[in-house]
Amino acid sequence: MRVSAALVTLLSFGSLLSAAPPVPRPAPDLAFTVPTQGQRTISDFRGKMVALEFIYTTCTHCATAVQTMQKLEQELGSQGFQAIAIAFNPNAEVLTEYFTKERHLTMPVGWTNGDDVTAFLGYGPADRFVVPQIVLIDRTGTIRFETKAQGEDNLRSEPVLRQKILELLHPPKPVAPARTTQHN
Repeated sequence: MRVSAALVTLLSFGSLLSAAPPVPRPAPDLAFTVPTQGQRTISDFRGKMVALEFIYTTCTHCATAVQTMQKLEQELGSQGFQAIAIAFNPNAEVLTEYFTKERHLTMPVGWTNGDDVTAFLGYGPADRFVVPQIVLIDRTGTIRFETKAQGEDNLRSEPVLRQKILELLHPPKPVAPARTTQHN
């Protein structure tokens, strides 16, 4: 009996680890609605370094995380950084505008449905994950960093998030190979 329970636990843990596809990977396009702007897509922001934050408008952790993203966008927006929050909780289409106004947010805060969010993240319908989920997309539309499905993650800490954003905004320039001269 112990072997069976251990095997089930291991298989469950293994499926959690393999729930999201590996990074880097191309960011799929995702449509969302911003109350003051209408329908937008992730590809509208190609050429910018994008931080997506999938939130619940009823989640206090999400509200705090969005305030951090707002601060980072105000600081780094002129360098090509774009923060976007996308709510997907029940009634998000009604609550998003209030959530945005109450927090005096200037970054885009939109809503979409949960199925589109799980598809974007690469999770299956039975996969569980915590909010906020953060995804960092480089200027070419490639997902470079993302939070783990469950549990604590360093990407949720402001200093680590800032460091990753700066890495994507200012990637190191490739070193040109040394030129060699040929003698005949």
